[in-house]
Amino acid sequence: MNNLKHIGILFLVILLAACSSMYYSGLEKIGIPKRDVLVYRVEKARDTQEATKEQFKSALEQFTVVTNYKGGDLESLYKKLNREYEASASKAREVRTRIVDIEDVSAALFKEWEQEIAQYSSATLKQSSQSKLDATRTHYKQLISAMKNAEARIQPVLTVFNDQVMYLKHNLNAQAITSLKNELGVLQSDVSSLIASMEKSIEEANTFIRNMEKN
Repeated sequence: MNNLKHIGILFLVILLAACSSMYYSGLEKIGIPKRDVLVYRVEKARDTQEATKEQFKSALEQFTVVTNYKGGDLESLYKKLNREYEASASKAREVRTRIVDIEDVSAALFKEWEQEIAQYSSATLKQSSQSKLDATRTHYKQLISAMKNAEARIQPVLTVFNDQVMYLKHNLNAQAITSLKNELGVLQSDVSSLIASMEKSIEEANTFIRNMEKN
Protein backbone atom coordinates (compact mmCIF):
# COMPACT_ATOMS: atom_id res chain seq x y z
CA MET A 1 0.00 0.00 0.00
CA ASN A 2 2.84 2.38 0.92
CA ASN A 3 4.60 1.60 -2.37
CA LEU A 4 1.45 2.45 -4.32
CA LYS A 5 1.17 5.71 -2.39
CA HIS A 6 4.79 6.61 -3.16
CA ILE A 7 4.31 5.76 -6.83
CA GLY A 8 1.22 7.93 -6.92
CA ILE A 9 3.04 10.87 -5.37
CA LEU A 10 5.98 10.43 -7.75
CA PHE A 11 3.60 10.34 -10.73
CA LEU A 12 1.91 13.51 -9.51
CA VAL A 13 5.26 15.30 -9.11
CA ILE A 14 6.31 14.27 -12.63
CA LEU A 15 2.94 15.35 -14.04
CA LEU A 16 3.11 18.75 -12.36
CA ALA A 17 6.68 19.26 -13.57
CA ALA A 18 5.62 18.41 -17.11
CA CYS A 19 2.69 20.81 -16.88
CA SER A 20 4.98 23.60 -15.65
CA SER A 21 7.44 22.91 -18.46
CA MET A 22 4.68 23.07 -21.06
CA TYR A 23 3.31 26.25 -19.51
CA TYR A 24 6.66 28.06 -19.62
CA SER A 25 7.33 26.81 -23.15
CA GLY A 26 3.97 28.18 -24.22
CA LEU A 27 4.76 31.57 -22.74
CA GLU A 28 8.15 31.69 -24.45
CA LYS A 29 6.49 31.02 -27.78
CA ILE A 30 4.54 34.25 -27.40
CA GLY A 31 7.62 36.19 -26.28
CA ILE A 32 7.47 35.89 -22.48
CA PRO A 33 10.74 34.38 -21.12
CA LYS A 34 11.08 32.72 -17.72
CA ARG A 35 12.98 35.65 -16.22
CA ASP A 36 10.01 37.93 -16.95
CA VAL A 37 7.67 35.41 -15.34
CA LEU A 38 9.95 35.32 -12.29
CA VAL A 39 9.98 39.10 -11.97
CA TYR A 40 6.19 39.21 -12.37
CA ARG A 41 5.70 36.57 -9.67
CA VAL A 42 8.05 38.36 -7.29
CA GLU A 43 6.04 41.54 -7.85
CA LYS A 44 2.81 39.68 -7.09
CA ALA A 45 4.32 38.13 -3.95
CA ARG A 46 5.53 41.55 -2.82
CA ASP A 47 2.06 43.04 -3.31
CA THR A 48 0.47 40.10 -1.51
CA GLN A 49 2.81 40.57 1.44
CA GLU A 50 1.98 44.27 1.55
CA ALA A 51 -1.74 43.41 1.65
CA THR A 52 -1.12 40.69 4.25
CA LYS A 53 0.74 43.14 6.45
CA GLU A 54 -2.21 45.54 6.36
CA GLN A 55 -4.68 42.70 7.00
CA PHE A 56 -2.90 41.58 10.15
CA LYS A 57 -2.79 45.18 11.36
CA SER A 58 -6.55 45.35 10.85
CA ALA A 59 -7.09 42.03 12.65
CA LEU A 60 -5.03 43.21 15.63
CA GLU A 61 -7.04 46.44 15.79
CA GLN A 62 -10.29 44.47 15.88
CA PHE A 63 -8.85 42.15 18.53
CA THR A 64 -7.99 45.21 20.62
CA VAL A 65 -11.51 46.60 20.16
CA VAL A 66 -13.00 43.38 21.55
CA THR A 67 -10.69 43.44 24.59
CA ASN A 68 -12.00 46.94 25.36
CA TYR A 69 -15.58 45.66 25.44
CA LYS A 70 -17.69 47.66 27.92
CA GLY A 71 -21.09 46.21 27.11
CA GLY A 72 -23.41 45.81 24.14
CA ASP A 73 -23.73 43.26 21.38
CA LEU A 74 -20.79 40.92 22.02
CA GLU A 75 -21.90 38.50 19.31
CA SER A 76 -21.58 41.27 16.73
CA LEU A 77 -18.02 41.93 17.90
CA TYR A 78 -17.27 38.21 17.65
CA LYS A 79 -18.50 38.12 14.04
CA LYS A 80 -16.28 41.08 13.12
CA LEU A 81 -13.28 39.43 14.78
CA ASN A 82 -14.01 36.14 13.04
CA ARG A 83 -14.16 37.90 9.65
CA GLU A 84 -10.77 39.44 10.37
CA TYR A 85 -9.39 36.01 11.27
CA GLU A 86 -10.80 34.42 8.09
CA ALA A 87 -9.36 37.24 5.96
CA SER A 88 -5.97 36.81 7.65
CA ALA A 89 -6.01 33.04 7.09
CA SER A 90 -6.86 33.61 3.43
CA LYS A 91 -3.92 36.00 3.04
CA ALA A 92 -1.64 33.45 4.70
CA ARG A 93 -2.61 30.86 2.08
CA GLU A 94 -2.02 33.39 -0.68
CA VAL A 95 1.46 34.18 0.62
CA ARG A 96 2.34 30.45 0.59
CA THR A 97 1.03 30.09 -2.98
CA ARG A 98 3.07 33.07 -4.17
CA ILE A 99 6.26 31.61 -2.71
CA VAL A 100 5.62 28.21 -4.32
CA ASP A 101 5.04 29.92 -7.68
CA ILE A 102 8.35 31.78 -7.39
CA GLU A 103 10.24 28.62 -6.47
CA ASP A 104 8.74 26.78 -9.43
CA VAL A 105 9.71 29.30 -12.10
CA SER A 106 13.12 30.05 -10.55
CA ALA A 107 14.03 26.36 -10.67
CA ALA A 108 13.06 26.24 -14.35
CA LEU A 109 14.96 29.45 -15.12
CA PHE A 110 18.19 28.40 -13.39
CA LYS A 111 18.11 24.96 -15.02
CA GLU A 112 17.68 26.50 -18.47
CA TRP A 113 20.40 29.07 -17.77
CA GLU A 114 22.89 26.35 -16.79
CA GLN A 115 22.10 24.36 -19.92
CA GLU A 116 22.63 27.42 -22.12
CA ILE A 117 25.94 28.28 -20.44
CA ALA A 118 27.23 24.81 -21.34
CA GLN A 119 26.49 25.55 -25.02
CA TYR A 120 28.81 28.60 -25.29
CA SER A 121 31.89 28.17 -27.46
CA SER A 122 33.28 31.52 -26.31
CA ALA A 123 35.03 31.26 -22.95
CA THR A 124 34.53 35.00 -22.35
CA LEU A 125 30.78 34.89 -22.92
CA LYS A 126 30.51 31.70 -20.91
CA GLN A 127 32.28 33.28 -17.94
CA SER A 128 30.17 36.44 -18.18
CA SER A 129 26.92 34.47 -18.25
CA GLN A 130 28.07 32.29 -15.35
CA SER A 131 28.87 35.40 -13.28
CA LYS A 132 25.40 36.80 -13.94
CA LEU A 133 23.81 33.48 -13.01
CA ASP A 134 25.80 33.30 -9.77
CA ALA A 135 24.84 36.87 -8.85
CA THR A 136 21.17 36.24 -9.64
CA ARG A 137 21.19 33.07 -7.54
CA THR A 138 22.71 34.96 -4.61
CA HIS A 139 20.04 37.67 -4.80
CA TYR A 140 17.36 35.01 -5.19
CA LYS A 141 18.51 33.12 -2.08
CA GLN A 142 18.33 36.34 -0.06
CA LEU A 143 14.84 37.00 -1.41
CA ILE A 144 13.37 33.55 -0.83
CA SER A 145 14.94 33.38 2.64
CA ALA A 146 13.31 36.69 3.61
CA MET A 147 9.95 35.61 2.20
CA LYS A 148 9.99 32.28 4.03
CA ASN A 149 11.08 33.93 7.25
CA ALA A 150 8.13 36.32 7.03
CA GLU A 151 5.76 33.48 6.18
CA ALA A 152 6.99 31.46 9.19
CA ARG A 153 5.87 34.26 11.49
CA ILE A 154 2.30 34.15 10.20
CA GLN A 155 1.19 30.81 11.66
CA PRO A 156 1.92 31.61 15.34
CA VAL A 157 -0.28 34.71 15.03
CA LEU A 158 -3.04 32.77 13.28
CA THR A 159 -2.91 30.06 15.92
CA VAL A 160 -3.53 32.53 18.74
CA PHE A 161 -6.24 34.29 16.72
CA ASN A 162 -7.97 31.00 15.97
CA ASP A 163 -7.90 29.82 19.58
CA GLN A 164 -9.31 33.08 20.90
CA VAL A 165 -11.96 33.45 18.19
CA MET A 166 -13.22 29.91 18.84
CA TYR A 167 -13.22 30.47 22.59
CA LEU A 168 -15.16 33.70 22.16
CA LYS A 169 -17.63 31.94 19.89
CA HIS A 170 -18.60 29.50 22.64
CA ASN A 171 -18.23 31.90 25.56
CA LEU A 172 -19.80 35.26 24.81
CA ASN A 173 -19.15 36.61 28.28
CA ALA A 174 -16.71 38.50 30.51
CA GLN A 175 -14.54 35.39 31.01
CA ALA A 176 -13.88 35.23 27.27
CA ILE A 177 -12.94 38.92 27.20
CA THR A 178 -10.46 38.31 30.02
CA SER A 179 -8.90 35.51 27.96
CA LEU A 180 -8.54 37.88 25.01
CA LYS A 181 -6.91 40.53 27.20
CA ASN A 182 -4.40 38.00 28.49
CA GLU A 183 -3.29 37.23 24.91
CA LEU A 184 -3.24 40.83 23.66
CA GLY A 185 0.37 41.49 24.63
CA VAL A 186 1.56 38.29 22.90
CA LEU A 187 -0.39 39.14 19.77
CA GLN A 188 0.91 42.69 19.66
CA SER A 189 4.48 41.42 19.91
CA ASP A 190 3.96 38.67 17.31
CA VAL A 191 2.21 40.98 14.85
CA SER A 192 4.99 43.57 15.25
CA SER A 193 7.59 40.90 14.45
CA LEU A 194 5.51 39.71 11.51
CA ILE A 195 5.17 43.21 10.09
CA ALA A 196 8.92 43.85 10.45
CA SER A 197 9.67 40.58 8.63
CA MET A 198 7.14 41.41 5.92
CA GLU A 199 8.72 44.82 5.39
CA LYS A 200 12.18 43.24 5.12
CA SER A 201 10.83 40.72 2.61
CA ILE A 202 9.15 43.47 0.60
CA GLU A 203 12.44 45.39 0.55
CA GLU A 204 14.28 42.27 -0.65
CA ALA A 205 11.67 41.81 -3.38
CA ASN A 206 12.16 45.39 -4.61
CA THR A 207 15.95 44.92 -4.61
CA PHE A 208 15.65 41.64 -6.52
CA ILE A 209 13.38 43.24 -9.13
CA ARG A 210 15.79 46.14 -9.61
CA ASN A 211 18.73 43.77 -10.03
CA MET A 212 16.84 41.69 -12.59
CA GLU A 213 15.93 44.78 -14.56
CA LYS A 214 19.59 45.85 -14.71
CA ASN A 215 20.75 42.58 -16.26
